[in-house]
Amino acid sequence: MSPAPSPHQDPTSRPVDTSRAVHDAVIVGAGFGGMGAAIALRRLGYDDLVILDREDDLGGTWHVNHYPGLAVDIPSATYSYSFAPNPYWSRMYAPGAELKQYASHVAQRFDLRRHMRFGVTVTRATWDDETCTWTVTLADGETVEGRLLLTATGFLSQPRLPDIPGIESFTGTVIHTAAWDDDHDLTGERVAVIGTGATAVQLIPEIAPRTADLTVYQRTAIWVTPKADGPVPRALQRLYARVPLSQRVARGIGSGVLETIMVTGVLQYRRLGFLNRLAARTATRHLHRQVPDPELRRQLTPDYSFGCKRPTFSNTYYPTFNRPDVHLETTSIDHVDATGIVTTDGRRRDIDTLVLATGFDLWDANFPAFTVEGVDGADLGSFWREQRFQAYQGVSVPGFPNFLSLNSPYSYSGLSYFTTIESQMKHMTRLLREVQRRGARRFEVTPQANARFLARMKHRLQSSVFINGSCATSRSYYFNQHGEATLLRPTSTANAFREAGRFPLTDYDIAA
Repeated sequence: MSPAPSPHQDPTSRPVDTSRAVHDAVIVGAGFGGMGAAIALRRLGYDDLVILDREDDLGGTWHVNHYPGLAVDIPSATYSYSFAPNPYWSRMYAPGAELKQYASHVAQRFDLRRHMRFGVTVTRATWDDETCTWTVTLADGETVEGRLLLTATGFLSQPRLPDIPGIESFTGTVIHTAAWDDDHDLTGERVAVIGTGATAVQLIPEIAPRTADLTVYQRTAIWVTPKADGPVPRALQRLYARVPLSQRVARGIGSGVLETIMVTGVLQYRRLGFLNRLAARTATRHLHRQVPDPELRRQLTPDYSFGCKRPTFSNTYYPTFNRPDVHLETTSIDHVDATGIVTTDGRRRDIDTLVLATGFDLWDANFPAFTVEGVDGADLGSFWREQRFQAYQGVSVPGFPNFLSLNSPYSYSGLSYFTTIESQMKHMTRLLREVQRRGARRFEVTPQANARFLARMKHRLQSSVFINGSCATSRSYYFNQHGEATLLRPTSTANAFREAGRFPLTDYDIAA
């Protein structure tokens, strides 16, 4: 049962029917997005929160993923909450275990664990317009109720399994990178890796020295640029801890570089395409310096514009292919049998372990990650697929009151997920303060405001590499099943933060 409201709490947190507990908010997902949402709500006085997660601990992708070589793919200083910096990252690009530790630190610092429930899978959420509450149904049939529903299930949370004939007949070991088996020793094995995305770029150099033979099956080459990595000196860590401003400066520089890559090279491609081509030339020179074989270089060179697919950084990926026991296979896979892989030209390769670095299913399985039913039973998944993927300011959807979707179309701002999280926290704070001020029970973005925002995002995309570049062969998760690049917000991060704090409150219907 919710406690009596304090003067700072949402008036909707008044005493309720004691036969059922109605929480102030239900948050689905205990990763950085869910924790950021909980921190914002706690600051507003909402204390009766429940955070649900299907895994056995917090951290989201940084709990689930622990494959060899896992690390952030942007500078560590930019990959954290600005209000809770970590001065003790060990490297410029922190290893995954440190991100998991950071997540635990944040949960402890902001007293979030007491709100969390693990090992519970949400299957459905249903809005009741009469009571202005959400009923969240779990896989075991239990229901949890809340006045607010926030989904923070992440963008990369539903692993994609390849649709390759015969894969189920393979009698060796199959490991997906999102479910890495730490007990399985690859030493001396014949290993195949399917996939050459950002995960594979980290994984392949780590496992190659252990295997007897490693074959990498590439469908789409990836742009790889030099990685300015290295240990963070202890003296610099101490400086960050003692003078937080110094770390904010480092964060600002790193964010500025990422913003330049995203905004100028990707989003302003039509006007500043030369910067995009400069980035591509940087990656190409990096490849040529590290791989002497011209045929291998040709196979590793992407045939799509830089930025159509998320690029990555590595100093070790390309040199791995110079090893005599590492093979790059670009011929399509025909089928898998009991002992190996056969390509469409009839060649086969016997293997002991098959590693699936095949990424995640964003658009079919993750938007949304479970059934969400709004006003009059409107289904969010159907709405997005039939009316196109859209969300006002990347947060709200008309027809779904008291609902904030933190992994929505047009929500990802910049290249660091934390800029997205914090801009959404700012939006949430502005909206809910007004809800509290009015003593309201219900809020919903208006269809008109949503339509204006959608039209503006579509217009801005007309300048991007996604429209003006050559992206047809990129197979990028930026694009949904309609062929539209609706994941990224096509504005600067500064614009996202500015609008999060200034959007017209009249864009929402707020009712007592």
